[in-house]
Amino acid sequence: MRRLLPLPVGTASVRGHPAGESIVTAVTTGRTPPPGVPVTVRFTGPGRVDLAPYAPDELLPGQVRVRTLYSGISAGTELTAYRGSSPYLRKQWDADQRVFRGGGQSFAYPIGGWGYSEVGEVVEVAATDRRADAAAHTLATGDVVWGIWGHRSEAVLGAADVVGRMLPPGMDPLHGVFGRVGAVALNAIVAADIHVGEVVAVFGQGVLGLLATRLACLNGGRVVAVDSLLPRLDLARRFGARHALAAGADGVAEAIKGWSPAGGADVAIEISGSYAGLHEAVRCVAVGGRVVAAGFYQGEGVGLALGEEFHHNRVQIIASQIGGPAEHVRGRWTVERMQQTFMHLVADGDVDVAALVSHVVPVGQVQEAFALLDQRPQEALQVVLDFTGADPERDAA
Repeated sequence: MRRLLPLPVGTASVRGHPAGESIVTAVTTGRTPPPGVPVTVRFTGPGRVDLAPYAPDELLPGQVRVRTLYSGISAGTELTAYRGSSPYLRKQWDADQRVFRGGGQSFAYPIGGWGYSEVGEVVEVAATDRRADAAAHTLATGDVVWGIWGHRSEAVLGAADVVGRMLPPGMDPLHGVFGRVGAVALNAIVAADIHVGEVVAVFGQGVLGLLATRLACLNGGRVVAVDSLLPRLDLARRFGARHALAAGADGVAEAIKGWSPAGGADVAIEISGSYAGLHEAVRCVAVGGRVVAAGFYQGEGVGLALGEEFHHNRVQIIASQIGGPAEHVRGRWTVERMQQTFMHLVADGDVDVAALVSHVVPVGQVQEAFALLDQRPQEALQVVLDFTGADPERDAA
């Protein structure tokens, strides 16, 4: 497992922005925040991220206090806030009609509270009546739980919300950061409706794509992995892909069609958020084939030509987003079931999430962590923020 070197004292932050002065010069000097000061990650502008202090929440009956151990960074959703490309920054989301409207913003910088891949240790359980709240009495200090509470030092959570999310004894706590990420990939697999023996093309072999590749193989698919980075294609083969193709090379769709008994992939999953990838996914499927669009696509659809194969081959494009399961399984599957199912697969050894962790970074180096994902994505897969208070200089040794 690789760790980032601490930043030298006085180093300017990414893209020429001067080193910050907030809580934390720790952010730009490579030092961890002072002990006992809860901090949360916030985006202060495009290309800028720091740590801000916050007051701990009061613990009420039926709640537990969880001290964060690790928090995984999303290289998709969170980078849209870091880069300033999120539609929420330039349009107003109407939650009632579920449309974006011009002329406003859903939120503005500074933006806090992001992060959806946390794991932590229960450090306090509120006193409560056993008969009134059985969940609280199921949990004990020292239990390690996973969930969603954002990149922050600690959180107060409902006991009922985490009682079913305890890591089994012996599991590496780092594995807990994959509960939600794994559900995102599993949601795409469920939407794809893969049948045994079908050819499945997975475009994008980052963390989500590699998980989708593995899950598609477990689901009986014969997977073709597509990505522009050769090391990721090597890992896709380890995860079970039958074939691996370099994205952007000529003849990707044609090669997939040549391997497919139906004259094209039965289903393609585009999970990188690239319009060019989505276009090639449409090109590679058979007549009447399915394409699951599972990326967070930014801006206008440059490179997506719907008048070509999409129109002539009557291709279905199905959206997959973790807000809910595909319509055809809505009565049986929930997001919580997907998260639990994925973590059971990890516990049973069916999915090797350890192979996806490329960097564990002290939270004081959060700026460097996001700069890595933004500027040198070829060097990283899952980047995890370490809240345990480890000494960065010791970790780098």
